Amino acid sequence: MKTTIASLIAGTALALTAFSAHAADKVTLQLKWVTQAQFAGYYVAKEKGYYEEEGLDVEIKPGGPDIAPAQVIAGGGADVIVDWMPSALATREKGVPLVNIAQPFKKSGMMLTCLKESGVATPADFKGKTLGVWFFGNEYPFLSWMSQLKLKTDGGPDGVTVLKQGFNVDPLIQKQAACISTMTYNEYWQVIDAGIKPEDLVTFKYEDQGVATLEDGLYVLEDKLKDPAFKEKMVKFVRASMKGWKYAEANSDEAAEIVLENDSTGAQTEAHQKRMMGEVAKLTAGSNGALDEADYKRTVASLLAGGSDPVISKEPEGAWTHDVTNEALK
Repeated sequence: MKTTIASLIAGTALALTAFSAHAADKVTLQLKWVTQAQFAGYYVAKEKGYYEEEGLDVEIKPGGPDIAPAQVIAGGGADVIVDWMPSALATREKGVPLVNIAQPFKKSGMMLTCLKESGVATPADFKGKTLGVWFFGNEYPFLSWMSQLKLKTDGGPDGVTVLKQGFNVDPLIQKQAACISTMTYNEYWQVIDAGIKPEDLVTFKYEDQGVATLEDGLYVLEDKLKDPAFKEKMVKFVRASMKGWKYAEANSDEAAEIVLENDSTGAQTEAHQKRMMGEVAKLTAGSNGALDEADYKRTVASLLAGGSDPVISKEPEGAWTHDVTNEALK
């Protein structure tokens, strides 16, 4: 009888475990770029069990140079993506109805980094220069800025020559461009690590130029939000993710180590990731996850201010919602 009872108890425990595992709601998150501290909050949330506490089984899919998050979610490969708002709004206007459900990043980390010897001291000096620009949706803030400066990007004498920049800093190191696109938390430091001293550089943060646009928001497809079960899943996901982000801000070195543990490529170094996490924490500070409508309006205004060739042609409708964060932040 004892054996039978013990067997029943063991069988019940196994059944409950199996049920619990089965009951977890699956969520697939597509990142904008490779595994690095830029996305630390999500890896921390997974490592610390915050997603599990919400009954979620979250898969975090790294991005890369050939991965466009909007295409992934449009094709059914993700439930939620990390994207920059200029790219998301341009994509929405083209027919993929992305909606911002949360905004973990409060500030922009994008900037142009220039060699002082190139003669660039102010934005007025861009004229006639070659500037390195990322594409795949990352070009929109740059194009908007150039439009506001009334600088054409066709390579003519009255504008700038755009060098389609790979996701590296080679054009600056090899002096193929006067300035290149960098992030405060990543490529700028790659330039420094390459042996160029800070005093030999001039940097222009988009944030300081009045053309900063929102980066690294969370986006889903509009139709999905009509499903109450999906919306509830996103509420749980955002709540756990923001818990992860705030932990990462307060424990940046530990967060960087968690990122490294999840980097299957082994391409990242501990020193670089810790430095990156310290800089990323400056960008997420001040955000509780809810999109600030003033920041949204500033981004839209910047994208519309493109003269004859704006990034978006009209004011978006339905491009963001507080429905998810209102519930998540209760």
